Amino acid sequence: MSTTAVPPAATPAPVVGALLAALPAGRVLDDPDVLASYAHDDAEWAPHAVPAAVARPRTSEEARAVVHACLEHRAPLVPRGAGTGLSGGANASEGAVVLSTEHMTDIVEIDGSERLAVVQPGVVNDDLRAACAERGLWYPPDPASSPWSTIGGNVATNAGGVCCVKYGVTRDYVLGMQIVNGLGELVRLGRRTAKGVAGLDLAGLMVGSEGTLGVITEVTVKLRPARAPEHTVAGYFDSVVDAGRAVAAITAAGLTPSALELVDRTCLEAVDAWKNMGLAAEADVVLLGRSDAPGAAGDAEAAEMLAHFEAAGATFAAQAADAEEADALFAARRLAYPALERLGPVLTEDVCVPRAAVPEMLGRIQDIGRRYETTIANLAHAGDGNLHPLLITPVGDEPARRRAQAAFEEILADALSLGGTVTGEHGVGLLKREGLQREQSPEVLAMQRAVKDALDPHGILNPGKVL
Repeated sequence: MSTTAVPPAATPAPVVGALLAALPAGRVLDDPDVLASYAHDDAEWAPHAVPAAVARPRTSEEARAVVHACLEHRAPLVPRGAGTGLSGGANASEGAVVLSTEHMTDIVEIDGSERLAVVQPGVVNDDLRAACAERGLWYPPDPASSPWSTIGGNVATNAGGVCCVKYGVTRDYVLGMQIVNGLGELVRLGRRTAKGVAGLDLAGLMVGSEGTLGVITEVTVKLRPARAPEHTVAGYFDSVVDAGRAVAAITAAGLTPSALELVDRTCLEAVDAWKNMGLAAEADVVLLGRSDAPGAAGDAEAAEMLAHFEAAGATFAAQAADAEEADALFAARRLAYPALERLGPVLTEDVCVPRAAVPEMLGRIQDIGRRYETTIANLAHAGDGNLHPLLITPVGDEPARRRAQAAFEEILADALSLGGTVTGEHGVGLLKREGLQREQSPEVLAMQRAVKDALDPHGILNPGKVL
């Protein structure tokens, strides 16, 4: 799998001139050194090339002008949010135009009575959450990248997050959107009402489509009332399998925590080395649980989670003494991926298995790491079976890289054999295309290609991704 960015052609592609003519000054980047920074998202293991240009529209009409220019010159168009994706969905291809939404950052509206927000796609997830909190409202989807990732990117990949075990993923909060389709038409999809079943759910179709069906220029999301403070519990385990048993037991007992996250020693040590948080001294694996049930119900749910931790073999289990301690534990969870990137190139998995199969899958991942002599760190949204094995290789070690890629494919195969899926929230992009073909039947894949052909008949929208 090639990972070397290809330099742009010496002569600017015709589409570059069309973009410069169609957009206001400063909207188009064509400096080769700048373009190189837009060649790929966080999936640098996937193929990528330096794009022909980067367009940074500020309005829906400007985004439409970008699509028209690409249509005129049949140039590939790659939508990009913050570049935090982990599957290569925003990786540029030869001659492509990257449409970056980094300047489309307006929170257009927050309606407290209707409990909805209207935002441009470049709004950072945590910025929207903070603006809602000021009005006593809450936007639940919270991917680990929420301090950096954008709503448009979250919608494009149907991002999940820490609290999705109880509150669902991005798809559950999208009411409607404005998009530019593959014909260059600017259209509105969905609704603003609490209910609505008029016509096919085209807005829902766009969620998780990874930029292959349209360019999102505005999103309407539903909100919830602010919730009660959470009770946080932590359990220390000697193995990921023991921690997985605790997860399976909590699920079997019918508990619905507001978060249930797993972090292993490799992750904790990387965070400690970077931020000196002192978390890796006492545990090989930490399981973090939260309950946001109000009052006595929350105390009871937290106590029951602790009991399941202990029954599964926790060497230590306790409720966080205060909010500061609890937040520090979850901060370590969010910092794990960037901390591991400091150790070397990271190939990120995103398999999801039935929750009862979590212990078995974690054990298989450990075995795969040993057999392929590959360091595999384990993060997981364990409460919904979404596992994130992180495969780490030394810089410049090509044999180690090949072993890691083979291990990656075996993890996909094992997840499917246990009744799982090849991606729970990161998307297919480039890294999981073969996995998707293994998971879904030829008939289902053909149906998806038919939808793609109908909405993008000229094949310019993120070609080569997903299908």
